[in-house]
Amino acid sequence: MTGTSSASQKVRHLELGLSDEQAIDMYTMMVKARKFDERMLLLQRAGKINFHVSGIGQEVAQVAAAFALDREQDYFLPYYRDYGFVLSVGMTFKELLLSVFAKAEDPNSGGRQMPGHFGHKKLRIVTGSSPVTTQVPHAVGIALAAKMKKKPFVSFVTFGEGSSNQGDFHEGCNFAGVHKLPVILMCENNQYAISVPVHKQLAGKVADRAIGYGFPGVQVDGNDALEVFRIVKEARDRAVAGEGPTLIEAMMYRLSPHSTSDNDLAYRTKEEVDEHRAKDGIPRFKQYLIDCGIWSEELEANLHASIKKELDEATEYGDKAPFPTPESTMWHVYENDAAGQGGNR
Repeated sequence: MTGTSSASQKVRHLELGLSDEQAIDMYTMMVKARKFDERMLLLQRAGKINFHVSGIGQEVAQVAAAFALDREQDYFLPYYRDYGFVLSVGMTFKELLLSVFAKAEDPNSGGRQMPGHFGHKKLRIVTGSSPVTTQVPHAVGIALAAKMKKKPFVSFVTFGEGSSNQGDFHEGCNFAGVHKLPVILMCENNQYAISVPVHKQLAGKVADRAIGYGFPGVQVDGNDALEVFRIVKEARDRAVAGEGPTLIEAMMYRLSPHSTSDNDLAYRTKEEVDEHRAKDGIPRFKQYLIDCGIWSEELEANLHASIKKELDEATEYGDKAPFPTPESTMWHVYENDAAGQGGNR
């Protein structure tokens, strides 16, 4: 969006029910997620952490979706690239750093899970596991509980387009459609299932698969923050009104390698990546805020300085925090064991 934007475009966030402050908060979370990701890549290359799965290029849709949900009562089942999402629903840099350093205070798993396997009881982030798409039937089960208890919350689950080929996805969609459950399924279509390009995975749209299960499916530009916000908000309104699930396919591009163990240039070209980098939704949303007159380069500089300070402090804390004790290996294995000492896990 450029300085020639129409007046209606310039107040688009207000028309969608977002205040200026909320729009700025959305942008702040996008930048925080990007800076976190960049820091993790540096830490891994420096040998300070073992592994990182990046979400660079996917932050815009993640943050926009989080802001469209009820962050006080909905349940969240993010997948392993969703740093923008988990930060937006309340996780902190310190908590994420404790996870990547595998420290005892890690709220996700006490240092037991791989990084990116989020779980936070207080924030209603339901723990995930390494087999992809297992979170979809879990989200559907939580939505069933909402319907049975007549509670006005929804479950929100994300996954990649490669995961939409798994049986868990189809079984979850079928059950959700039959019982008209309040679940929102958002596919983050980043064009690659590890090294397999989308044209070798799918013969059609992920969103069109919803038709077979009796509920709406919609494809959206994942780099358009306000359009993602609108679509997710409408899906939530449908869900709490008893109208059932929605499948959202957010189109985006994974700008980084699949993980720090991946050489992405073995299966795609630098030119392809650069072409998509030019479509990055974060600078696009920044320009929108500037066009609205609510953001500036001075505020941008202040934001970057503030994030760097917070990230530096969290990195130092995570690095120096104690590892789990050997005896804690047996926690959470048997009923009535030392699980009570496990805190927020």
